[in-house]
Amino acid sequence: MSQPAAARRIDCRIQLAGPRLYARGNAFTDAPMSDTSPSRRGTNNRQQAIYTQGMAGRVPRIPPEPRALAAAAAKAMTRAGRGYIDGGAGTEATIGANRAAFDGWQIVPRMLADVSRRNTGIDLFGRRLAQPFLLSPIGVLDLAHPSADIGVAEAAASRGVPMIFSNQASHPMEACADAMDAVAKDAPRWFQLYWPKSDALAESLVARAEACGCEALVVTLDTTLLGWRPRDLTLGHLPFLHGRGIAQYTSDPVFQDLMATAPTGERPPITWATLKNALAAARRYPGPTWNAMTSGKAIAAVRQFIATYSRPDLSWDDLAWLRERTRLPILLKGVLAPDDARRAEAAGMDGLIVSNHGGRQVDGAIASLDALPAIAAAVPDMPLILDSGVRTGADIFKALALGATAVGIGRPYAWALALGGRAGVAEWIDNTAAEFELTMALAGCRDIADITDGTARLTRRGPVSASTADPYA
Repeated sequence: MSQPAAARRIDCRIQLAGPRLYARGNAFTDAPMSDTSPSRRGTNNRQQAIYTQGMAGRVPRIPPEPRALAAAAAKAMTRAGRGYIDGGAGTEATIGANRAAFDGWQIVPRMLADVSRRNTGIDLFGRRLAQPFLLSPIGVLDLAHPSADIGVAEAAASRGVPMIFSNQASHPMEACADAMDAVAKDAPRWFQLYWPKSDALAESLVARAEACGCEALVVTLDTTLLGWRPRDLTLGHLPFLHGRGIAQYTSDPVFQDLMATAPTGERPPITWATLKNALAAARRYPGPTWNAMTSGKAIAAVRQFIATYSRPDLSWDDLAWLRERTRLPILLKGVLAPDDARRAEAAGMDGLIVSNHGGRQVDGAIASLDALPAIAAAVPDMPLILDSGVRTGADIFKALALGATAVGIGRPYAWALALGGRAGVAEWIDNTAAEFELTMALAGCRDIADITDGTARLTRRGPVSASTADPYA
């Protein structure tokens, strides 16, 4: 007996009828999302588009289920790409703890709440956002897809979702800003700062972020030293040594000046692999590859990055220096302790990103979601963004109900990028927005206020072992 043909995987977005317009009955275009539903890109339309294509034997290119998405992306990436994007610190217990924390809460739906009209929008630092989630910074995105940060920037702009430009990007922030503006002028964007050893370089990076339209500055505190990451260590692979993920530096005039005094450092043995990697680094350096090779600038850039990257001696006293040098709201990323949250508020910071770096820095750290309620109680007036472990619309709902203003999502959009580039990220955003809106409505909430003011109910589930929780669920 012959076997039925496998369903053909396609891009389920329906083509544009015209520039910036919705075609009648179509759910997916390049127009920004509305925060009010029913809308032409509402929950029902997203589902209808998938089911309609299914009638023709076609299924989504981007799997809607997180585990399937992660598995498909793993096949699309190299081993080094999988190790860097999916890997965590040590035994990866913190990655598991992040998922276990979400699994430890259950939503108690409320009935007969008239959810015929819904609003998923929030106000954050003077900007009205259609959805309560942002794209968290992820470095070296060219490990996932050649379009890297540019593809993500274009997708984020097409959906009106803020992108936090990574300090370890594959493309300079100016290129990402231009890509966003080409899709939607003044699309929301923030910048992540890994505070370097050079204050002059830090000041230059912040000034560039302001100049290219970034609306907030995210200072990552939990990476003053690089965590112990066995997946990368097993491969002997640190992408920055290959000239990857240092575009913010090589495009910076202060960094260019610092390169003149780049230390020599430890040299690897000269092998064919060494020469191949040196050539690859030269290709990633701005300008002609031959010039980067013969001038020694590509190698000098790598050495200077190693000498410059991050400051282990960073202290609370340094925040005043930064506060004086930018007009942007400053959020501290990596805060997990209530006492640190209070110190941040006292230092004049504008918000916090409650994060354990996706489990990439401290093995056995507290899950971000577990840390959230105590931090929300400690600084009730500060905007809080919950980051690490968020996978689904239900996760977003739970984080908001426990005190978050919004959430940051990382690995899932990188997986979508690996599978479909810009279109993949846009489709994943649509899926996530639709699932969140649906969860909100079925829980009996019409808007974000209903989630945060006590209308939404969560209850504690029995203990969930982090060792048994699927970290990519």
